[in-house]
Amino acid sequence: MGFMYETLKERYAKNWCRIDQLAQFVALGALTADGFESITEQSFEEYMSA
Repeated sequence: MGFMYETLKERYAKNWCRIDQLAQFVALGALTADGFESITEQSFEEYMSA
């Protein structure tokens, strides 16, 4: 995808980034909702409604 996606994917896998932090990147437009779902295996909409 892109540099930011790859960086966040790696950080999330290493537990250096939490799911709520990934959601903030989506809100800021630095990560897409599809990227969020790909990294976390949870849809962004479902996460935000929980």
